[in-house]
Amino acid sequence: MLANIPIVYKILFLCAAGFLASFVDSIAGGGGLISLPAYFLVGFPPHFTLGTNKFSATCGSIVSTAKFAQSGKVDKDILKVLLPFTFLGACTGVTTVLLIDSNVLKPIVLVLLLGVGIYSLFSKTIGLEDNFEGTTKKTLILGGIFAFAMGFYDGFFGPGVGSFLIFGLIKIYGFDFVRASGNAKAMNLTSNFTSLILFAIKGKIYYLMGIPMSIFMVFGAIVGTKLALKEGAKFIKPIFVTMSLLVAVKMLYELIML
Repeated sequence: MLANIPIVYKILFLCAAGFLASFVDSIAGGGGLISLPAYFLVGFPPHFTLGTNKFSATCGSIVSTAKFAQSGKVDKDILKVLLPFTFLGACTGVTTVLLIDSNVLKPIVLVLLLGVGIYSLFSKTIGLEDNFEGTTKKTLILGGIFAFAMGFYDGFFGPGVGSFLIFGLIKIYGFDFVRASGNAKAMNLTSNFTSLILFAIKGKIYYLMGIPMSIFMVFGAIVGTKLALKEGAKFIKPIFVTMSLLVAVKMLYELIML
């Protein structure tokens, strides 16, 4: 634990962790696997860990989403339909988690994450080509249901949401990994910001450490997004698979240890 070291070293540690977390998250999701343990290591209590992490992660997501949008990898017409459902889902999720223990989701999410990671690992073609041919009534309805479910999940629990978003958008709309990542960041930003507001209202954000970490998460998002856009789907896929499986392994470890 780093709880007893001087605060300046805690901030430096969090800044380094934040850069790495945002770098990975902007490419393929899973940044929380790095940032959340970092907050716990410096001695944050659980609610402040979640609140401050939402604050810093939202800052990185804003930059990453903007970069993808500038490169034409965000589909505004689709997001006009999906983002309201993501918002409603996040509000419902945050409200529900106050009533129900989020641990009930762990076994289900673990199985789903393993499935997503293993399927993507062994599928040679998934997400490598952009097969998007426009929207239909069916894909918009499926997208709306999916967006609400992912918003709810992110507000209620959260681990692996980036992997689920990317995988779902690929399967529903035929996106490649780059385009799916861009739209996933916009959806994740919506659910993050919704949760952030609720945590802020409850005073669960430690700004003294959250602001410096957020600055480095912005830098991480810039570097990660540039690499993703430059290198394309073949670069994103192995990182996506790795982060999906790592989150699943982390959750399995927690279940066994508990």
